Amino acid sequence: MNVGVCYAEVDRQLWLRLEVPDDSTLEDAIHLSGVLTLYPDINLAKQKVGIFGKITALTTQIKDGDRVEIYRPITADPQQVQRRRR
Repeated sequence: MNVGVCYAEVDRQLWLRLEVPDDSTLEDAIHLSGVLTLYPDINLAKQKVGIFGKITALTTQIKDGDRVEIYRPITADPQQVQRRRR
């Protein structure tokens, strides 16, 4: 089945399309994509992951066409950012 794996840093984004076995989990897709080699600072034990913007467990079975996402930790207080925009 065909899936996408996404990871975004502040200054760049990565979007990989790949073919994975039908019984793959979210974690399998991440490992098969090679994103952990490209970004060794990703820590799956600490960072949240999801499918199409919904946080899910690494053990979740994925489906054809899913977009697997690795989320960075929030580094700024959202309320402070909102105040700076005003």
